[in-house]
Amino acid sequence: MTKGKTNLVDKFLNVVERLGNLLPHPATLFAGFAVLVIILSWVASLTDLEVVHPGTGETVVPFNLISAEGLDMILSKMVTNFTGFAPLGTVLVALLGIGIAEGSGLIGSVLRLVVLSSPKKMLTFVIVFSGVISNTASEVGYVLLVPLAAVIFLAAGRHPFGGLAAAFAGVSGGYSANLLLGTIDPLLAGLSEEAARIIDPSYTVNPACNYYFMFVSTFLIAGLGTWTTEKLVMPRLGEYTGDEKPEEIHQLTKQEKKGMIYALVASLLFTAWVLWGLIPADGFLRHPVDGGILRSPFMSGIVAFIFLGSAVAGIAYGVGAKTFKNDEDVMDGMAKSMQTLGSYIVLVFFAAQFVAYFNWTNLGLIFAISGADFLQSANLGSIPLMLGFVVVAAIINLVMGSASAKWAIMAPVFIPMFMLLGFSPEFTQVAYRVGDSITNIISPMMSYFALIVAFMQRYDPKAGIGTIVSTMLPYSVVFFIGWAIMLIIWILLGLPIGPGAPLDYVPAN
Repeated sequence: MTKGKTNLVDKFLNVVERLGNLLPHPATLFAGFAVLVIILSWVASLTDLEVVHPGTGETVVPFNLISAEGLDMILSKMVTNFTGFAPLGTVLVALLGIGIAEGSGLIGSVLRLVVLSSPKKMLTFVIVFSGVISNTASEVGYVLLVPLAAVIFLAAGRHPFGGLAAAFAGVSGGYSANLLLGTIDPLLAGLSEEAARIIDPSYTVNPACNYYFMFVSTFLIAGLGTWTTEKLVMPRLGEYTGDEKPEEIHQLTKQEKKGMIYALVASLLFTAWVLWGLIPADGFLRHPVDGGILRSPFMSGIVAFIFLGSAVAGIAYGVGAKTFKNDEDVMDGMAKSMQTLGSYIVLVFFAAQFVAYFNWTNLGLIFAISGADFLQSANLGSIPLMLGFVVVAAIINLVMGSASAKWAIMAPVFIPMFMLLGFSPEFTQVAYRVGDSITNIISPMMSYFALIVAFMQRYDPKAGIGTIVSTMLPYSVVFFIGWAIMLIIWILLGLPIGPGAPLDYVPAN
């Protein structure tokens, strides 16, 4: 990879990359982490280390994996750790549908249209913004948009890592920002409500409680992500000199235009069918009991809809453009998409074991609770305390990947504490979501981190964890600064966080 101009920041990031890439192959690294966790669980079990779970009141102690019970878990659950690893099924199923669309030539045609019709300066903003919006559909952005953005940048004559980084920053760094509600909103709101009732038994938290802040954050992250890509990341990357060839950019042929029309008609019909199931109050894709959408079959089956939508559009394009002659061509497209996942599947096997072992030992839980207790006892002022809380959430995110799991631990501590300081549970939840988002892009514990490694290695086989961290670290820093300023302004102006969600908490008389 040819580097661009160098300044002090670039030199620091180059050192980070070199040190990171001195590490073994990511799969080997995860295997080593798994062994290290096993050893640490034994060492920790020999100490008096323990914490009290703030939600249940139970005493949490390290679990020794070097024991008869631990050995039984390691051996008996090795297969289920792998097959049950959440991102694996999502990636495989989504890419089967995407493979049809790619094999038909639909994706290549769409990319050419995007490159030919969009000014280069707008590409980055569109990609980051699309990444943020993709969070409405759970984690589809990781599977679809991140690799697509790299292809788009390469087709536009730019370094593919820049597109990949911009999309990854939007999808993962902007995880909590959006213009629409996503599946995470009701989940976090439920945990916040339970924690708030420690102080006020009648308190309720609605799923849209963070909407105003998240709406503004969407444009903040899109702007900061674009600036970081253009001013910090792209100059450092320089020109791409790898072996991967860009999509040839030429005007669509008559057959390709016909295929696009077929795909458009098929996609509109598919969308109409989905809307038919969602718009009516008793729609067949709504929740069968309460008629809601957030917990409906549509939201829980979003990966299936990605597969079906991609397959429908891809087959329609293939028929119109005559790139699909029979069903064998369709199956070949699906099979080809699976061939690119060999290294990812190897990574997932070891990553899944490591994550499972880490959870079993309770070490992550103990670390999280201990960090929360330390911040609670720091006796800082309101704004420094809230920013300190963001930092703690960001650090904990490096060792615990699940946003809901972390909040289940932290909410019972911090929500009551900030309520007593005069901050509403909704605002505390917002601060947590900021901290949880800013380090997603540099956390190896993030579920899709191994997939991003695989995407990068397509363009540079030598790319590793150091490459990702050094590329994404500027986004983490810039996002933290931007969001911190926004939080301070929100506090000083006393703005509401969302519908029926004030910044301040006033105890009921």
